[in-house]
Amino acid sequence: MSSPVTTPPDTQDDFVVLREVESRVLWLSSAIIHHANRVRANPSGLKVGGHQASSASMVSIMTALWFRHLRPQDRVSVKPHASPVLHAISYLLGELDPSYLPRLREFGGLQSYPSRSKDPDPVDYSTGSVGIGATAPIWGALSRRYVNATVGDVGTGRQFSLVGDAELDEGAVWEAVLDPAVGELGEVVWIVDLNRQSLDRVVPDIAAEKLRGMFTAAGWQVITLKYGRRLEELFARPGGEELRQRIDTMTNPEYQRLLRCDAGQLRLRLPEGPGADRIRALLDQVEDSALVAAMANLGGHDLAALDDAFSAIDDSRPTVIFAYTIKGHSLASQGHPQNHSALLTEEQMRELAERLGADPADPWRAFDEDSAAHELCRRTAGRLRRTEPAHHAPPAVPVDIGRTPTGTATTQAALGRLLLDLTRAAPEVAARVVTVSPDVSSSTNLGGWVNKVGVWSSTERRDWFSDDAETILHWREKPSGQHIELGIAETNLVGLIGELGACWSKWGQPLLPIGVLYDPFVERALEPWSFGIYAGGQSLLVGTPSGVSLAPEGGAHQSVKTPSIGLEQPGCVTYEPAFALDAEWTLLAGLARLGRPDGSSAYVRLSTRPIDQTLARVPGDPAARERRRRQVVAGAYPLLRTDDAKVTIAAMGAVVPEALAAADRLAQVGVPAEVVCVTSPDLLYRAVRARQGHEQADSWVLDQVFPAERATPLVTVLDGHPHTLAFLATVNRVPVSSLGVTRFGQSGSLEDVYREHGLDADSIVRAALDLTD
Repeated sequence: MSSPVTTPPDTQDDFVVLREVESRVLWLSSAIIHHANRVRANPSGLKVGGHQASSASMVSIMTALWFRHLRPQDRVSVKPHASPVLHAISYLLGELDPSYLPRLREFGGLQSYPSRSKDPDPVDYSTGSVGIGATAPIWGALSRRYVNATVGDVGTGRQFSLVGDAELDEGAVWEAVLDPAVGELGEVVWIVDLNRQSLDRVVPDIAAEKLRGMFTAAGWQVITLKYGRRLEELFARPGGEELRQRIDTMTNPEYQRLLRCDAGQLRLRLPEGPGADRIRALLDQVEDSALVAAMANLGGHDLAALDDAFSAIDDSRPTVIFAYTIKGHSLASQGHPQNHSALLTEEQMRELAERLGADPADPWRAFDEDSAAHELCRRTAGRLRRTEPAHHAPPAVPVDIGRTPTGTATTQAALGRLLLDLTRAAPEVAARVVTVSPDVSSSTNLGGWVNKVGVWSSTERRDWFSDDAETILHWREKPSGQHIELGIAETNLVGLIGELGACWSKWGQPLLPIGVLYDPFVERALEPWSFGIYAGGQSLLVGTPSGVSLAPEGGAHQSVKTPSIGLEQPGCVTYEPAFALDAEWTLLAGLARLGRPDGSSAYVRLSTRPIDQTLARVPGDPAARERRRRQVVAGAYPLLRTDDAKVTIAAMGAVVPEALAAADRLAQVGVPAEVVCVTSPDLLYRAVRARQGHEQADSWVLDQVFPAERATPLVTVLDGHPHTLAFLATVNRVPVSSLGVTRFGQSGSLEDVYREHGLDADSIVRAALDLTD
């Protein structure tokens, strides 16, 4: 008869000190949430929240990573609901003042999810939007490689993502994993917290094999940590193979139910199937406490197994580690299907404290200074201490290249023209520009720029079409290239420009990232781009072509809501220029906002509609030209002034020619009209709010463009939703008629489509006459 299998005593465990730290991290993370919900005063009675179970499943992984393997050059994205674990580790390493521990989700305290800009302790990546925090280190790795190859050496290091398995349901994850560029990023390491629970339930299907196959097919190294030492020791005994087969084939909910069973129930439930007798015989040799402990002994909670896995990472390709865990591990809520937001009771917290050697009356007590655990924390803090990078200021962006476009041109073409002009007029600025496109470079007028600067690649690749006389776009891939081409996935585009736009704060090297995509797909990219802005990434997003002005393409490619999105997006300035010179000035203004502590992102909406550039009536006098430029950058300028005006037409973007044509016709019928060219509804709205005392912003442009003494009824018109400009009536409290697009578009000529949506000169004239009769 075999001897009973028991838990190895701590004196035989090489990880005894690390286990002590692990226990303290579990206690602190649980206590942080407990204090916020059950101790701190809450006069409003609103739920505070927090995720003790989700944190508990990550404690072993994060303890092993931080205290054994992490290096100062490495960066980690922590899954949102494990933020208390991150704060607990920061506290033990001396990176977080203990006064913050009772302040989870309190105003000015610890944020609900890790935040680079708002948390008081070091946070490498902001997380909280499911799937986006997981993919951010991929784009962080690509960004650091780009910086090293183009502007300055900022070192190397692994980029870790601590990912909840439910996050793998997000499409953004697979769009990132499958991008061809990602397969070269050996510094990327994902650790999947495979606890097989989502917010509402235990996930019924066993999807691990499918997930492993998907990552393997994408070229990733796949490491699986399924069972810990206690279970592996059981499996090695007679009947152990049958027990392994039994556990391997049971559903997730059945396994989760076993976690809440005592030893007697386990002895009844586990023996089943052809090997039931051998399983029963094996279990008879195991002590009750050892049997219960063994059922919860998954690889993601075994410090030795984790240590081996981290040591096996292959830096020549991306790595994913599937760490099987238990949601709520070591807590009273362990394995319960509704434990996602469950809170331990006061009694359960006291029991936890007693088991972990903590004191509920002094929950934030540090390790004794003469203890081995304190020494491990001290050494780890010294090993992980980072030196602040030297911060380089972004180069001064010129405000005006000096060109005055003539003839017929589009604002989209102005983007390509400006980038080429920068290489000559401001090469130090051009050197910091990096453009990113989801396979639409040639169709968004970036061809000339790409030919000039080349395509970025970690290694130089041969251009097999370099000697083809009919090839116009030369695809020269090299480490010094300044254009990055991704696959057709807008979430990848904005994820990358967000990380490129954070290089100024992370590595001290400011970049000027410009992401170019079709304007209808701005909505698809909006959530990850917005989250990138929240996380401190500053970028310029160009949406082109735009609106129903893309007439023959039909409703599938005609954007409607994007102008108002730009107005509403925090941390961003939006522009929609009508003329090529306006596009140049606004693009330069957008670039000048990037790469600085007081900077912001910008969204510029461009068009492929050719417009006669003489309609811009650019002043020839240098002072008058500069005044026009300042107005363009501030949000609007008077394009047509007339004595005794009876109506004002405020037009934006591609429909400005219709506004001018309508003004000419109105003059002929005795209704003099002024035309204001709006370039930024966003900045004009901020000016209105500043005038009302709601925010700090410049409001002088309102006095110059909409002076009270020239106030008249107002017609607003744009190729987008009409409410975007409707607020302009509040500047002088005048009657208004707002024209724009409120329905899905359709294919047709420009004239037919404008007529259909009421953007043509006839519609503007009718609206003006209705206001003035």
